[in-house]
This record gives sequence, structure tokens and C-alpha cells, in this order.
Amino acid sequence: MTFLLETMRLGLSNLRLHMLRSILTALGIILGVAAVIIMVSLGEGTKREALERIERLGARNVILRSQKPAESADQSQQGKKQQSRGYVLKYGITRDDFAVLAANFPDADAIVPLKEIGGHIVRGGRKLTSQAYGTTPELPDVANFKVSPGGRYLTVSDMNDKAMVAVIGSQIAKQFFPLENPVGQTFRIDSEVFTVVGVLAPIGLAGGAGAALVGRDLNLDVHIPITTARAVFDDTVARFTTGSNQVSEVQISEVYISSPSRDRVITDSKRADRIIKSRHAAGPADFSMFVPYELLETARKQALTFNIVFGAVAGISLLVGGIGIMNIMLATVTERTREIGIRRAIGATRRHILWQFLVETGVLSAIGGLAGVAIGVGGSVLLGWAVPKLPHMPYVGSYFDANLTLPTHVALWSIFVAFAVAAATGLIFGIYPARKAARQDPIVALRHD
Repeated sequence: MTFLLETMRLGLSNLRLHMLRSILTALGIILGVAAVIIMVSLGEGTKREALERIERLGARNVILRSQKPAESADQSQQGKKQQSRGYVLKYGITRDDFAVLAANFPDADAIVPLKEIGGHIVRGGRKLTSQAYGTTPELPDVANFKVSPGGRYLTVSDMNDKAMVAVIGSQIAKQFFPLENPVGQTFRIDSEVFTVVGVLAPIGLAGGAGAALVGRDLNLDVHIPITTARAVFDDTVARFTTGSNQVSEVQISEVYISSPSRDRVITDSKRADRIIKSRHAAGPADFSMFVPYELLETARKQALTFNIVFGAVAGISLLVGGIGIMNIMLATVTERTREIGIRRAIGATRRHILWQFLVETGVLSAIGGLAGVAIGVGGSVLLGWAVPKLPHMPYVGSYFDANLTLPTHVALWSIFVAFAVAAATGLIFGIYPARKAARQDPIVALRHD
């Protein structure tokens, strides 16, 4: 124990005598560890954001959507002529399809239909293209929707009474009721008046990649009882926009099938696909399937790949840092040849010399690793906090997207791995210089100038 303590004291004393050189030697390790932690935190942050976005859609859901069939150029031109004469394009999932699905999935937690209705949502002078759907009270549980305090979602009573009530998305609430509580207020879907009974909590799928997952901004949704939708609106939906007139007849726009467990999701999705394909085999493909669980698994695999790549790139910095330590220690051995000779002459063994140099490289690596951990963790937190503020900064804010974010998450394992690799790198690259010092002939060392 006395030998070890004395060896550590000598090693630390030598590092203090050359403080600047010690700091510069450890710089490679510091930057390498910091780079590993920051790189992994960026990968983890991006992964978690993607997984949370997909999880919000329900990892146990299979989502079927009615989809306008693809048309050839000739069919498109013919369709435009027919549409000008009042032609209505019929496609998508039917109520009979829904009944067959319900019969084939008796153990599903829920099977929820959505029926698109209306051309416009109107209140006063404000008008939006309709994104209104008739649905059932089970939808929030299946799709992970929440209702803001002070309101409620649709109920069984609303369904039975075919009530003229609606639950609106958070963006509809902001645009139509900016200065008042929407609950209890009225608005129109086309010419029909509905009373707001609840507001959906903001759903983190608005815009960008989130909207691409579901095909629309869910914060602009309006939900009414599906019984009301069938009683008040027919299956025909007209969309009249600049340069485009679209009239279509779709009985059911979407169907959510909630599997009893994640293990069943893929099997259930294949079964649902076979059922609908067999019933629509005579015509063009007029439905699509969306399985959040598949995206979830894909996102996890991609995140693992990114972490490996990021870690490998950052690991190069640790390798360079280790080479730097070896180079400096080799120069130190040459510089301290007479010191080694004197220590050997007064009784120090090769083991003493070996341990002295290993202590120095180990301390450099450990201190560099700790400093790198501090910088890496601090840098990750700083990036996550500072980057979203860039669009609001004077002079430079205009160069950044208003919704700019850089999600980061410091993974505990990355701290331990980076520090362990840094310490191991320092020791491994310090072995050769230490062995070279220990093998010095004491007589030759004493004669060295």
C-alpha cells in the first residue's frame, strides 16, 4: 500500500510540474469523451422524439384509410368531364366492410370508425375547409386523445340522441374562439349548427413529419357522433378549392382496430389487409393501411444504427487522444532518462518505474474523462435549450425555421462507456512508454545528457 501511495504521489507531482503540457495532453481525451456523449445524446433525443410521436398514434393500432384510387392520364381527363356533369367518385371502405371487420376481430379492444363530413367549418366571418369526422366515444382511448379540462368527449347518450354536439381540435379553438371559452359556443359545419362540448388537448403531431404520419394536422379535427353524421350528412363530400372541384362518396374514411396486445399487431394488420383486399378485388386499390407499430420498430432500428455510427465517429476522437498521450509520454521518457537512472541506482525496480508512468497516464485519462463527461453533459443540455431560441434572436432569427428544435437526451450508458473507454485508451497507449522507461539500463540512463 505504501509503495502504491508513493508511486501515485510521484506521478501526480510530475504532472503538476508540467501543468500546461498535462492539460494539452489530456485535451484529446476530453474532446473525445465530450463528442461521444453529445453525439449519442443527439441520436437518443431524435429517437425518443420519433418514438413518442409514433406512440401517440397507438402502438397497438391498425389504421385503415379510404384512399382515392390512382388514375391514368386518360381516366383523369375523363373523370374531370364526368365530374363537371355531376359525376361522383365512389371509393373506399364501406359499412359492409366495417361489419365484416368487426365480425373477424371479436377480441379486439375496440374497432372505431371515422366518417368524413362537410365541406366547410364556419363561424362568423371565419371559414376553414372541413376536417370534421363522425366517430364514436371509444376514439380517445384508441388514438390517445385527451380532452382539455372544462370539457368532455362524445358520450353514448350523444350517440343515442344523435346530438348536434362537437369536440374540436386545439387549433380550431384558437382560430374560431380566440378570446372566449369554446365550450358551450356554436359553429357550423356547412349549414348545420353544432354546440362545442369539449376541446382536444394539443396533439404533438401538428405539421412537419407528424402530419405526414397521419396525413393531416389532428389539431384541426372536429369530431361529432357518427350517428349524427349519418342522419344529418349523406356520404357525399364536396371539396371546392381554387382550380379543383372534387365530389366523392365515401361511407367510412378511417377504421381504427385496437389489438389486445402488441404481439398481435402485425398478425392483425395482415388479416385486416387480406379481408379488405378480398372484398375490393374487383376494382382498383382504394384503401391504405397504416401500422404505427411497424414505424416504431423501424425507428428503433434506425436510432440504434445512428447511435453506432455517431459513437464510432466520436470514438475516433478518443483514439486520437490516446495516440496523443502515447506521443507525449514517449517524449517524457526521453526527457526523464537521467531521473529514471537515478531512481534505479538507489533501489527502484522496473515494476516501480512501470507503475509510476502508468499512474501518470491513468490520471491524465481519468481527469480528461471526467472533464469530458462534464463538457459533454453540459453541451447536450445547452444545445437542447439554446437551439429552439435561435429563431427568436435578433439579426440571425430570420435564417432559422420558427419550429426549429434539437432534441437531446443524455443516456447514462454513454457516460459510463465514454469514461471507461477513455480510461482504457489512456492506459493502453501508456503501456508502451511505461515499459520502455522500465527497461532502461540504469548505467546508460545515468550517462544520458
